[in-house]
Amino acid sequence: MNEIFQRNLAVIEQRWPHVAQRLHGEDAWAVPAEQMEGRDWTLAVAGIQLTSRHDRIAEAQLQAASFPAQCAEAHVYGTALGDVQRVMLGFPSLQALHVHILNGALFALVLQLLEQDDWLSDPRVVLAYADERDEIQLPFFALPAEMVLADDASARIRDRLVSEVHVSFNNREFSSDNPENLERLEQGRVLLEADTDVATLFGTHVGRDVFVIATGPSLQQHLPHLSSVSQSAERPLLICVDTAYMPLRNQGIRPDIVVSIDHRISARHLPAEGSDGITLVYLPGQDATMLEAWRGPRCVGYSSSPMYTAIREHILRASLFVGGSVIHPAVDLAVQMGAATVTLFGADFAFPGGRTHTGWQDGALGPELNIARHWVLDGRGQKVKTQLNFRSYLIELERYIAQHPDVRFFNTSRDGAFIVGTHFDPDWTAP
Repeated sequence: MNEIFQRNLAVIEQRWPHVAQRLHGEDAWAVPAEQMEGRDWTLAVAGIQLTSRHDRIAEAQLQAASFPAQCAEAHVYGTALGDVQRVMLGFPSLQALHVHILNGALFALVLQLLEQDDWLSDPRVVLAYADERDEIQLPFFALPAEMVLADDASARIRDRLVSEVHVSFNNREFSSDNPENLERLEQGRVLLEADTDVATLFGTHVGRDVFVIATGPSLQQHLPHLSSVSQSAERPLLICVDTAYMPLRNQGIRPDIVVSIDHRISARHLPAEGSDGITLVYLPGQDATMLEAWRGPRCVGYSSSPMYTAIREHILRASLFVGGSVIHPAVDLAVQMGAATVTLFGADFAFPGGRTHTGWQDGALGPELNIARHWVLDGRGQKVKTQLNFRSYLIELERYIAQHPDVRFFNTSRDGAFIVGTHFDPDWTAP
């Protein structure tokens, strides 16, 4: 324990003893760091530079400039070499700077090497490990290097930061002035005007148990049992997403409701034959030919997407929650219909068992397994491959569940991503 570390740690022990206790347990010297020289210098971990090696202060000023003008309270995720913290503390309007540690061992190493007690001593600073909170705090800046170097304990917060950073980019596809969106809405306008408002389904199954069925790989193991349950007169209400319809149908399972939101869904996914008596709930923009061929009842609603802003002023319909995936409106429909319990099938948000979906070839419904470069923790606490958009969908579902404490949510497989807020259904879940 050198003098630099002692000075840094003395401040932390006095102000945040619980943080100091965790830092004592970090293996700082196991971090594969090396000094990188340029016009300035920095540390690199596994080839990833914590900061610029040419002008650290200019980079920190650019990063700090992303905060709103006259910001009174701000959150910085990651610690790096302390440059952003120092620049932020130079803002006269700043009253509180929350610094969230994303990699404890890395921060412990920096405390061994560099004086950090200047910014740590500032009374406006609040220091904590990022994993002490379940949700990210706004406004924030996440240091880019530590978004990659975040330790496993901070992975859930890291995933939320990545998802939040990508929101604006992801939403560009759904802008209100996108010509393709306008064309899709116009080709389905006649059906939108004629079809039943999804609100007519709300409150129609108060206290009911509802199964919401997605297409993840774990659905496969439940198909025989679902087939048996579906024949029961006292069965739960069955709501499936569009891509799960064919795997269920091939097993002889007829859902009560199918939910579809993606304009790329076609008759290949939702064939009209055999759809009599099955309600199709959809969002405008779907292929009108496919919708018109559907033989069962059709109900339509909106999401909060800006692409519906103009048309909803002329054609009133209720809304369903959409957070990027069709699983969201399917779950929201179950809740708005009055479900007491919602049991999830195939809601994996990952590729367990080296497969992407049930009932479809690898890559048939999106990217192939071999491009998966990310991970989430499964129901056993093990890492399982996934992709960035799946992680975002998982985050939005967890947020939705947290907002509906009156409904009990169950999951049926430990193979896919662990979904915070759900319980494992003992009748369906293997150990």
